[in-house]
Amino acid sequence: MFDASENDLRFAIQHALGAEIHKLISEIHDISNDTVDAVLYEAAKFARDVIAPLNHSGDQEGCKWIPDNSVKTPKGFKEAYKEMSEAGWCSIEASEEFGGQDLSKIISAAAAEMWHSANISFSLCHLLSQGQIHALEKYGTPQQKQTYLPKLIDGSWTGTMNLTEPHAGTDLGSLKSMAFRQGNHYLIKGQKIYITYGEHDMSENIIHLVLARVEGAPSGIKGISLFIVPKFLINVDSSLGEKNDVKCISIEHKLGINGSPTTVLQFGENQGAIGFLVGEENQGLSIMFAMMNDARFGVGVQGLSISNRAFHQAKSYAAERVQGIPLDRKEGDSIHHHPDVMRLLSSMRSEIEAMRGIMFYTAAAIDLSKNESSESKFWLSRSELMIPIMKGWLTERSVSIASDGIQIHGGMGFIEETGAAQHYRDARILPIYEGTTAIQANDLLHRKILRDEGSSILELINEIKLEAKVINEADINLNFSSKQLLDAANLANDTINYIVENKKLLRQLSAVSVPILMMMGTLCGGWMTLRSANAASKQKNTGNWSLTFLDAKFSYTNIFASHCLPNIQKYHQLIKTGGEPIESITPEMLWQ
Repeated sequence: MFDASENDLRFAIQHALGAEIHKLISEIHDISNDTVDAVLYEAAKFARDVIAPLNHSGDQEGCKWIPDNSVKTPKGFKEAYKEMSEAGWCSIEASEEFGGQDLSKIISAAAAEMWHSANISFSLCHLLSQGQIHALEKYGTPQQKQTYLPKLIDGSWTGTMNLTEPHAGTDLGSLKSMAFRQGNHYLIKGQKIYITYGEHDMSENIIHLVLARVEGAPSGIKGISLFIVPKFLINVDSSLGEKNDVKCISIEHKLGINGSPTTVLQFGENQGAIGFLVGEENQGLSIMFAMMNDARFGVGVQGLSISNRAFHQAKSYAAERVQGIPLDRKEGDSIHHHPDVMRLLSSMRSEIEAMRGIMFYTAAAIDLSKNESSESKFWLSRSELMIPIMKGWLTERSVSIASDGIQIHGGMGFIEETGAAQHYRDARILPIYEGTTAIQANDLLHRKILRDEGSSILELINEIKLEAKVINEADINLNFSSKQLLDAANLANDTINYIVENKKLLRQLSAVSVPILMMMGTLCGGWMTLRSANAASKQKNTGNWSLTFLDAKFSYTNIFASHCLPNIQKYHQLIKTGGEPIESITPEMLWQ
């Protein structure tokens, strides 16, 4: 039932990404066909042979908290992680200076898509470690980099980020964890909740990045600092020293991702957990966002991954299940001959095509933003614009796609043994953690649209319009989907202008910020499916791809254009008229 989608990933990187972006990336990273083929082949093999078989069993077994405050992961996880680190997979994106391979974000995203699709609970550990590596590469002192990065990069140690407290979820300004200066370090006291892989048995040490307030610091978010707090202290010779004053006091019992331990950590129950300041005091939140942005990209990848897993399972089930005689088909034909089952399957598949395009485009923007060129500022701005769209749209759609997967199974989808329900349960956290959909939408509205009077997002929309127009004039086979995309882009353009013109109505606009995000996600998705179909058109006579594979790319863009792009009309109307009615109701009315 697991399918790594290697061919789709190769095609997306080598062709659908576009020649211009491919050329720019090639100047800073090796994304040659040989490299892409080699990495994807091995990543798919690891996903298929090692971690996919542990997905269902890991969900059923879950993690176990031990009274000595340790956590045991599901059977096979520890051995799979050892194989992952020994094979060098933990190092693919990190800098070469500390033992990394410095591969393109595009290639690492492709590998991550396979791994999260194979086993999202297992792969979460790697996701958090990668985010910590990026944060320390950018903000750590030379000594901190030398101490922590080599071990994080080779997988000997894993990383976490510690933000949330029992009384403070999104409102980080109210956190109570304290840091007390003591010589060249700090003593950390406080409790953190929802810490993914905060305690486990897969690595020899766990490095926590912890937000806390230094004694005497300003109140609110301006007084937050960031600290490295290792589970085991590190000796001068880099060996592990004594246990730090950090304790896992419990793990959560959850709806999904049961193979991943979600812990409650107590820092400083005794003398205080020894921590080391990252950056300067009171700059912790901005530094943590470097890690959080990387994690948000990763969660967007998870949305694509779980959608793909749900699709392939539903497709396989529909190919075998016989129920009734499909219209104009013969007795014994399976249910994927029923028109409505094909509607569900093809719509799922077209959205996955759109998601994958958005993932690679955003990954390319991140790569190019780090390049020292005159265009790096543009790509930094573009990556910052795309991340909330990617995180919000891909994760929201993943819940619906996983739900459709259950629907195709019928009653069997509601039964745990088939595995379809697990995908739905696992997907449900994705629009929540690392910033809810509403947080992504508010980021998009307030920081990415209103802050620059809509100029950045209108520039993106104009690019989409121009590309749709060029394709429309060049390829008659893509006239329908390109015309639909052009119309949708014009409507989105009008909507953004409306938002900017009514920027003083902040509460009304905030009430429809999620529809704004969903509008842009849908529009970018249509853009990506059209790019893929356009690339398929150019490959028709090369003999490198089967005609059935290429024809499918045309079908996906037409399905997206006819079944998904019309939602932009709905979002357009909702954004213009939906905020005021929400503002007309009071909390008291909800109780009447």
